[in-house]
Amino acid sequence: MNDKIKIGVVLSGCGNKDGAEIHESVMTLLAIHRHNADYQCFAPDVPQRHVLNFITDEEMPESRNVLIESARIARGAIKDLKEFDADSLDAVIFPGGLGVIKNLSTWITEGPDCSINEEVVRVVRSMADKKKPIGALCIAPVIMAKILGDVEVTVGQDVTTAETLEKMGAHHRKTTHGEITVDLKAKLVTTPCYMLDARVDQIADGAEKLVKAVIELIEE
Repeated sequence: MNDKIKIGVVLSGCGNKDGAEIHESVMTLLAIHRHNADYQCFAPDVPQRHVLNFITDEEMPESRNVLIESARIARGAIKDLKEFDADSLDAVIFPGGLGVIKNLSTWITEGPDCSINEEVVRVVRSMADKKKPIGALCIAPVIMAKILGDVEVTVGQDVTTAETLEKMGAHHRKTTHGEITVDLKAKLVTTPCYMLDARVDQIADGAEKLVKAVIELIEE
């Protein structure tokens, strides 16, 4: 593998219910290093939609910042998404978690009529324009469908989300644990992860296969 490959990883907070899914994020970072590539984490410098108590699922009376929360996963080695430069990175990957549809977009309340954070749109479109690979785990494919339109993606076997993706002009492929979907034309790789009732090892399998496919697309 090319040890100069560098992949941007875009996080949406810290914790699956109101931010980035931690297992998916960490397994993605692990897979990148195991393939002799490197990464740079990014997140938008914006407020979280809300903060949840992960034990009770109740909303907490406090506010948090997506960039600062994402820095927990990145161990502080993170940049504002505004600093993302498509020319200096070979690919970009978006782990899932409800932060994708709460903090990176308004999908949680507006579905296919949602708006997407303008920096996320810039990042995705700039990479697509340069024909550089994009990876999306779990629920993250919905924002790819919103931004890119006619792409093939997977969210596993979630019928409602799959139907919504089809209405947006995307094409959904049903998958199970550890499987990926590769849209060669768009250079877009997706995997379901916690869209399924999954174990951590199954998340690792999905992240590993996605990263491997992304790197293969870089090296084409």
